[in-house]
Amino acid sequence: MFVGIDAPDFNLGLELRLRKQGIRTVHYVSPSVWAWREKRVYKIAKACDRVLCLLPFEPDFYAQHGVQADFVGHPLANAIAPVDDLGAAREAAGVASDRTVLTVLPGSRHGEIARLGDTFAAAIRRLSEARPDSVVLVPLANATGEAQFRALPGVQALPDNVRISQGDAAACMRAADVLLCASGTVTLEGLLHGKPMVMAYKLAPSTYRIVKSLNLVKLQHFSLPNLLTATPWVPEFIQDAATPAALSEAVHGLLSDTQRRASIRAAFADVHATLARNADVRAADAVAQLALP
Repeated sequence: MFVGIDAPDFNLGLELRLRKQGIRTVHYVSPSVWAWREKRVYKIAKACDRVLCLLPFEPDFYAQHGVQADFVGHPLANAIAPVDDLGAAREAAGVASDRTVLTVLPGSRHGEIARLGDTFAAAIRRLSEARPDSVVLVPLANATGEAQFRALPGVQALPDNVRISQGDAAACMRAADVLLCASGTVTLEGLLHGKPMVMAYKLAPSTYRIVKSLNLVKLQHFSLPNLLTATPWVPEFIQDAATPAALSEAVHGLLSDTQRRASIRAAFADVHATLARNADVRAADAVAQLALP
């Protein structure tokens, strides 16, 4: 048996060749074929005896195409505990317990920071003017990301209530009232921490035009929380809609609405419980069942 871990561009081709030779194949985790480049599912059907999925809606998609798929849960859901003591989380992040805290996560990749950094910085300035008693935490993934973010023109004028750091994103998220973040896995991490959030994303303009003109993305929503809840709780701002005014207004709205934040935390807690299924054990069991029928 062969178990391919993610890396679909490499593993699916290898799995296809191995399966033709009579070797059973498992792919873990499901590519996002339900979101874009949907026709990849036909290659997956030929290449994989079984697909192990992290998200609960994925097996139904595969069933429509005759692919055996199992939802095993998401490993992060067992690794991340919801915040049940905000005071302790604030203390761990070095923030006073009575301050309003916004955590800003502009992405970990060079292109994400380049496209979103100045927009996020301008949104931070607007929010700081509206809420001068707030603290804004901006954790970057590493020293390179921090240096790139600090070098952006818009970051030079940020007020003193903004704290830029590196390597402590989880602590900064746990301390926050609201997150402002790029699209990606960080939105799922925010959900698992129980944090209301606003999401933004920008592609390179030429890439965005190609994606739009060819209708490559099939989703109504882009953030993982909105794909996992019946109500789309996360305001999403894509490409030209991601302006400093729009982002700051959305964050300010969340910070001002305690009842909405409570509803979001409750919805996110339900999703957390659904995803926390001991994914490692379930994935191993699914492989063992296929190997030893």
